[in-house]
Amino acid sequence: MSIELITLVLVLGVLFLMAIGVPLAFAAGSLAITIAYFNYGTPVIAIAHKTIYGLATEYALLSIPLFIFMATLLERSRIAHDLYDSLNKLFGHRKGGVMTVTLVISIFMASISGIIGGEIVLLGLVALPQMLRLNYDKKLAIGVICAGGSLGTMIPPSIVLIVYGLTAEVSVHKLFIASFVPGFVLALAYYAYIYIRCTLNPNLAPVPDKVEVEAIGWKDIIHGFLPFLLLILIVFGCIYGGVTSITEAAGVAVGATLMVIYARKELCKELVWQALKRTLLSCGIILWVTFGAAVLIGIYNLSGGQQYVTSFIAGLGISPFATILVMMLVFFVLGLFMDWIGILLLTIPIFVPIVTHLGYDPVWFGVLFSLTMQVAFLSPPFGPAAFYLKSVAPPEISLQTIYASLWPFMLIQIAILIFMLAFPGVALWLPAVLS
Repeated sequence: MSIELITLVLVLGVLFLMAIGVPLAFAAGSLAITIAYFNYGTPVIAIAHKTIYGLATEYALLSIPLFIFMATLLERSRIAHDLYDSLNKLFGHRKGGVMTVTLVISIFMASISGIIGGEIVLLGLVALPQMLRLNYDKKLAIGVICAGGSLGTMIPPSIVLIVYGLTAEVSVHKLFIASFVPGFVLALAYYAYIYIRCTLNPNLAPVPDKVEVEAIGWKDIIHGFLPFLLLILIVFGCIYGGVTSITEAAGVAVGATLMVIYARKELCKELVWQALKRTLLSCGIILWVTFGAAVLIGIYNLSGGQQYVTSFIAGLGISPFATILVMMLVFFVLGLFMDWIGILLLTIPIFVPIVTHLGYDPVWFGVLFSLTMQVAFLSPPFGPAAFYLKSVAPPEISLQTIYASLWPFMLIQIAILIFMLAFPGVALWLPAVLS
């Protein structure tokens, strides 16, 4: 089979198999093995074994289940609820105060776990009823929860960046440093939008002097702020202070989380067991997709796919910057139908060598990828953020209402993406300073 025919069969075959309900992991892996068998014979199966074994024994991969376990422990304890109550006492009397609290909690959660689904579910359970009770604008409240809860793709320790670093063979530590500023810029842009909307139209949020908010006390600081600040200090200190590797930092963070939960007298067998089951489920999905997509890309490159795609893009006769824009467009289109890990594993092994050949920094490209995944988390018809919120939202809030609430935040994400495309130094100056 020619490389052109292999490309066509793989693309259309994976789309067809997914359309009839075959999971991406098995669609990609089985199709690649079938094509390789007819092209090269039985010995090619050894390549699949070698690829999967190499990924499964990657030391940095251990950080993913550890950070997921940490996030599920926080989700099932009352740590996040106490933080919400404390922040509400601090900001609740301000214009759009509960929205501000929700956004701040999103940043806190993203800064210590990097898991998205759990954040949105937690905010949907804790913050959404409060905002609806206080007559906050329903669409704005929904948008803040989904957009804020998706910050985990950008703010370290992001699982998206960890998998990108492993796939692209780029330093995860540099990716974390590079995404730090863009992630918080995006969070500030969300806050600016909330503040401006609530200032221009006071009916979007309750009048502050009509909202009863208790004064914050030392008990709120100890029970609400201190656990999160301690965990953030441990995670950031280990990673950015050069004390440990990413994987070791994740292990230390899990240990610290268990100690905090124990000190709060919330640690029990049921909590740990439920967190372990959720972690196993999440990791199983990630690993199967990783293995399937890795086999597909490995066999495609063995057939000359990398050289074919490079030659094809070079033959378009467009500038290097236009090539990057084409790659962003591919991410956007795939984001309408696939989850982030499938997009990453199917495209990054092919795109990153081209990006490097064009003279661009793959660390910067990783930040761009994370930003496009922010949009993908919100964009219909797949948009997982909407499904996460729908699973815990009141029955009267339809999926259509949720999607209709997200487009202003998608425009903000696209604006920040354009800004990062135009000014790569925003993402790259901090790694350069700290290297």
